[in-house]
Amino acid sequence: MYRENITKEELKDLPLKQFGGNITVVDHITQVEDAVELLSQHAVIGFDTETRPSFKKGRVNKVALLQLAVNDHAFLFRLNRIGLPDKLKRLLQSGRIIKPGIAIRDDIKILQKLNPFRPQGFVELQDEVQDFGIQNFSLKKLAGIVLGIRISKAQQLSNWEAPILTQSQLVYAATDAWVSLKIYKSLFQN
Repeated sequence: MYRENITKEELKDLPLKQFGGNITVVDHITQVEDAVELLSQHAVIGFDTETRPSFKKGRVNKVALLQLAVNDHAFLFRLNRIGLPDKLKRLLQSGRIIKPGIAIRDDIKILQKLNPFRPQGFVELQDEVQDFGIQNFSLKKLAGIVLGIRISKAQQLSNWEAPILTQSQLVYAATDAWVSLKIYKSLFQN
């Protein structure tokens, strides 16, 4: 059984972990087919998105990045460059492939603005962890409670539309999707 809560102090004592596998940045339409083909071979894919933060009231930026991760490989789709191609859209519509994530309802809505699709196979981890008695719902706290690790959120408010993403941004983005995958597997595939 899992704990209900974890404090900031307890999180600080946990080992810091980040994604250590291959990271592929998909920033050209010609790369999409191979990435989707590889991802489609997996039953569960960690899911997340990133949007450049807006510091002006009422302004909301379009989604810039879609992260999909398996155990040892993360694909970072630069949606601000390639949009949401139909091949990638089909993956998001597949009920055969489970796509766990945190606060995914808003992510799906902003993705649908790029190219409308009927989402299937998505699992909202914030809903699922309640069945385990967990009361903290942020990815950072769920990583601590379920996986016993600490993740960095230092890049969260960085510019996801930058011409070139930094190594820190790449690792941060890959880690978020990968941790969602790891949490799902820990809860349901032990």
